[in-house]
Amino acid sequence: MPEPNPFVYDVFISYSHADKEWVRDELLCRLENAGFKVYIDFRDSKIGTPILTNIEYAVENSRHTILVLTPSYHKSEWCEFESLLVGVADITGRKQKFLPIVLHDCKLPSRIAMLAYADFTNVKEREEQFQRLVDQIKHASRSVTPPVTKPPGDNVGLPIIQPQFFFGRENELKRLFHLLQSPSLQNASIVGPRRSGKTSLLFYFKNIATAQPRQLRPLQRTDWLPQPERFRWCYVDFQDPRLGTRDGLLRYLLDGLGLPAPTNCTLEQFMEIVASNLRSPTVILLDEIGVAFERYAELDDPFWEAMRSLAGNQEVNGNLAFVMTGNKYPQLLAGQHGLGSPFFNIFGEKIELGPLAENEARDLIANLLIRLNPYDEKWMLTRSRRWPILLQVLCREYFLARENGETGKAWRKRGLEQMEAFRHLLQRSRFCETLKALKRFLRFE
Repeated sequence: MPEPNPFVYDVFISYSHADKEWVRDELLCRLENAGFKVYIDFRDSKIGTPILTNIEYAVENSRHTILVLTPSYHKSEWCEFESLLVGVADITGRKQKFLPIVLHDCKLPSRIAMLAYADFTNVKEREEQFQRLVDQIKHASRSVTPPVTKPPGDNVGLPIIQPQFFFGRENELKRLFHLLQSPSLQNASIVGPRRSGKTSLLFYFKNIATAQPRQLRPLQRTDWLPQPERFRWCYVDFQDPRLGTRDGLLRYLLDGLGLPAPTNCTLEQFMEIVASNLRSPTVILLDEIGVAFERYAELDDPFWEAMRSLAGNQEVNGNLAFVMTGNKYPQLLAGQHGLGSPFFNIFGEKIELGPLAENEARDLIANLLIRLNPYDEKWMLTRSRRWPILLQVLCREYFLARENGETGKAWRKRGLEQMEAFRHLLQRSRFCETLKALKRFLRFE
């Protein structure tokens, strides 16, 4: 008996909006006429949801992602993100998650160039290539392969959005979820250096309590909150310039909270709407708060004072909490940029991200599809200092080497070269270790 189809869609189309007309009028029509269920952004993306979340959902819930490759595609940051995300899900190409189409001549990224593609550059041959594409998708649908539950730990450079790919931070999660179990929700700040995993932790904090079984590893814990369905979450990425104005950010927050958002929303209107309508436990996640201080003049002291007023407003009955991330504590960051709002004093819980605990780092490594020998595992732990992203770099190089039939240790050299981009994490570890040794010497501990 064939296994049930674990995917919602047969195909997700990743393309540049410069090529939208051809994608809509030709590719989408042909695929749907062939009986396939297709996810396309302009029709199926959820309004009011961050673009990154919509992309992650589309990739995860589609058997294939068709990449419409043109010169315009490579200029699009979101297209680059989509192709990277698919690459994480199918690092070797064996599951045929990628289905590249070359619509116009262009240079192919290395992770795509190694794959066979459908050549649509010759208009006279497109009918043949369309049929080839349709046959490929139909063939895959006859033998469904469930999503991999033991990923190769490879998500280097991107936030980890899918819960099954997240490892560790057990103590940090306990502290965060504890803040949501008191009658009045409490606020927290997550502090750590660049690439320490702050954004990934925010997404996991937001998604894990309501994750579906197919999104999890076996025995992965989800019982962090009683009645998690009562909670509403709103993620704010301050690297998105559309959220850099008062009006843009306030309307985005209201949409995320499921509340009516007036055109040209003022601070007073926002406060009145939230105070009058917020009845569910609600968590606003403010990612990279330092970017807001540096770039967005409209998010000034009066703005943050209004947020402070809402957080303690009796009308919302303790149902609102803020969790923010930054490379320093919020009071320090705000002071460096001339902000003195009392909002930044309400973050009593301060969580500092460092390397993973050893058992957590070993758990991440253990989810390789190829078993490591003890010597390679020890080498990885030592060289990475157990920082998640550095472990991911080394796991990726090991995995690719073994998949290519390599038996030596050349992968180690490549891994160390790749780690150079994240040297600041190793330097921070050395500084902390030196400081601890000095304290012990001076008998401060």
